[in-house]
Amino acid sequence: MSTTPHHEKSDKTVPFTTAEDAAKIANGAAPSSTAAVDMVNRVADKAHATIDRLATTAAPAAQQLQKSLEDTNEMLHERADRLRATGNEWCDGVRANVREHPLMAIGTALAVGMLIARLTR
Repeated sequence: MSTTPHHEKSDKTVPFTTAEDAAKIANGAAPSSTAAVDMVNRVADKAHATIDRLATTAAPAAQQLQKSLEDTNEMLHERADRLRATGNEWCDGVRANVREHPLMAIGTALAVGMLIARLTR
C-alpha cells in the first residue's frame, strides 16, 4: 500500500478516506487521480482486513457449531438405538406372554376391540 506523505490516516474521519480526501469530496472537488488510486487501495486493504478479521472470528464459532452438531448427531443415534432395543424387548415380552397365556391374549384382544368399536360409534 503506497500513500503519499500528505495523507494521514485517522479513525475519526470518513471511513476509507483521509481527512484531506473527505474535505475535497465535501467541498465538491474531485480528488486527484493519485489520491483516487490511493483511496481505492485503502478501501481494498480495509476490505481485505475486515474479511480476514471476520474469517478469524467466524472460524472458531463454525468449529464449535460443527462439534455441537456432531455431538447431537451421536446422541440422537444412541437414543434411537436404545429405543429400537427397548421396542424389540417389549415385542419379545408381548410375544412370550401371548405364547404362555393364549386364552388371556384372545380375551384381551376381544375386550380392546369391543372398546374401540364402542368409542367409534
